[in-house]
Amino acid sequence: MPPREQIIHIHPEAPPKPAEGQPCNGCGVCCLAEPCPVGVLVSRRRTGACAALQWSDAGRRYVCGLMGETDVAPTATRPAWPRRLWRHWVRRVIASGIGCDAGLVVSGPAAARGEGNKSC
Repeated sequence: MPPREQIIHIHPEAPPKPAEGQPCNGCGVCCLAEPCPVGVLVSRRRTGACAALQWSDAGRRYVCGLMGETDVAPTATRPAWPRRLWRHWVRRVIASGIGCDAGLVVSGPAAARGEGNKSC
């Protein structure tokens, strides 16, 4: 079966997608393509961009809204200990810190400018 093509809209300042296994740099490609298992629950969708994905102007990268103090996280208005427990669980489920596991090929304007990883 040939690979499925999908158009995703990446913020122009987003970092290029790292190679598989390299540390996450907040490129957003994986979450813009489809939500992770936790994102499916929060987004209530299995395809398309995750509703929890947020752009950070300060960091010039995408961040998971489920990990922070945003309205997206169901523990945002709770005391500190449930928020810590929630973030720990989310980090485990999405394999945060393990490295890029998105075997997606980035093409289009970002790749043409040399900003995309064409070989992953």
